[in-house]
Amino acid sequence: MDTVMQSGRQDMTEAEWQARCDLAALYRITDHFGWTDTIDTHMTVRIPGEPKCFLINNYGDLFDEITASSLVKMDIDGNVYAKDGKFNAAGFTIHSGVYKARPDANCVMHTHTRAGTGVSVLKKGIRPISQDALSVYDDLVYHEYGMPTSQEECDALGVSCQHGNSVVLRNHGLLTVGATIPGALRRMYMLERACEVEVIARSLDEEPAPIEEDVIRQYGERAKQQRANPEYGMTYWKAALRQIEGKGTDWRQ
Repeated sequence: MDTVMQSGRQDMTEAEWQARCDLAALYRITDHFGWTDTIDTHMTVRIPGEPKCFLINNYGDLFDEITASSLVKMDIDGNVYAKDGKFNAAGFTIHSGVYKARPDANCVMHTHTRAGTGVSVLKKGIRPISQDALSVYDDLVYHEYGMPTSQEECDALGVSCQHGNSVVLRNHGLLTVGATIPGALRRMYMLERACEVEVIARSLDEEPAPIEEDVIRQYGERAKQQRANPEYGMTYWKAALRQIEGKGTDWRQ
């Protein structure tokens, strides 16, 4: 694997540094929401002006330890542009597969939450039984389980993500794709909520109250319009930043 040395912030553009700060914040937000799996799972962002390159967590760091400078820069071919940078092999497979297949994608989130993983093992998955589910239902894709570190899985995931941005990785977990970090985060929040409600509903000894098909369709149309807005998720992103301000070390370093 090729390695290009970077000595620090002076060797990167302002756009890259901002992307690093935003991604580090996303890791802190993910930790705040309780979506971590210790050092596993991963979030990435494509570097502005460098479409083949993205940032990923240094493998081994807890999410509340991640800072802008600790993130690892790599490209979709597997080259690493950082001294002593480590990355999760499955993370590279997942994120490079999406970025190769989706030039419009600039952020990818992947989680192993209990609710998300629980729903991922169900044959029927998420049903349109809650407002949370309707927020993602029209954009929902199911991806069959494959060997996480294989080239076949890399290619297959790219194909799946061409059909939707809220993905249930069967027998595995959840994944969301966004043109922006706030967009990917908002999708993940609603997808996680949909999974939580689904798990709760299945534990009750009663069939869920149905939602009329016409309402499902109308809600889906409205959700699609909201997601098409370039500012999608921004209000929630700013609110989440306020939640993590002052918790532990500053991620912007």
